[in-house]
Amino acid sequence: MAEYIPSPTEWVRNQVELYESSGGTEGTSLNGLAVIIVTNKGRKTGAIRKTPLMRVADGDNYVLVASRGGAPTHPVWYYNLQADPNVEIRDGVDVHSMKVREVEDSAERQRLWDIAVEAFPPYQEYQDKTDRSIPVFIAEPAG
Repeated sequence: MAEYIPSPTEWVRNQVELYESSGGTEGTSLNGLAVIIVTNKGRKTGAIRKTPLMRVADGDNYVLVASRGGAPTHPVWYYNLQADPNVEIRDGVDVHSMKVREVEDSAERQRLWDIAVEAFPPYQEYQDKTDRSIPVFIAEPAG
């Protein structure tokens, strides 16, 4: 079992700790909106990494938006998912083994982007303030 390395960002570390220590009954929202915890493997360290992301569902799948608040560069977890698409998603008390893929097809990306913006409207503001196209992943049940 790989070592878990908590995020260097305090609010991320605290959110993950509360979410996981409660078994998914606390820490499940951020600013009043639902969040999930995405667990993946670090591409450089091989360690377990955990990231709270806004909960964006598409049926049994999850939409993961690599917005980083509209920063000019992708979040670190984006590169981790490119290197290893196998993730675990904790959605409240439910934990799912999933496989992700970056959405390249423009029609599929637009459909998922619209769902994401509906769930979390600031995503559109983030896109408007950055020159990069914010990546969108779809997480589908593994197997």
